[in-house]
Amino acid sequence: MKTHYSIVSICIALISTVLLSCQENRTSLSTSQSQEVKDSVLKLADLTAKDITAKGPIAWLDHFEDSPDFFMVNEGTLALSNYRAADSFIKTTLVKVMPKITLKWSAIRVDPLTSQIAIMAANFHEDAADASGKITPYDGYFTATIHKTEKGWKFRNEHWSLKPKNN
Repeated sequence: MKTHYSIVSICIALISTVLLSCQENRTSLSTSQSQEVKDSVLKLADLTAKDITAKGPIAWLDHFEDSPDFFMVNEGTLALSNYRAADSFIKTTLVKVMPKITLKWSAIRVDPLTSQIAIMAANFHEDAADASGKITPYDGYFTATIHKTEKGWKFRNEHWSLKPKNN
């Protein structure tokens, strides 16, 4: 009988430990914490649009998380697998073929997940100038995971989808 009670006691202790640790890992934000995250992400979105418009696509590197965890998807295809790929592509290709971009967000949604991570979604409009100065407008929808790093809030990953052109 002692063995039976010991096994039951151990099982109850293990189950309790697991349940308690799951409770501790769940992060719920207060209303003010949630608003603080939303405000921070909205500031990042605003600053990013201003920087891209003022400096061109090179400014994206200031707002991407400089981490192997960074990635970008475009139209359902992995376009940039990490920060190093983004850095290389932007510096060697994008700034040459698209030296100027005007970026505007609208209908921005922010979903704070924790005090360190949020989801951003928004409509976007870009006027992209090619090397000859010809401007092409792009409209679509953007989603991203935003991460609070030691250097502030950064885009950890992004997905861009273009709206179909009306002919």
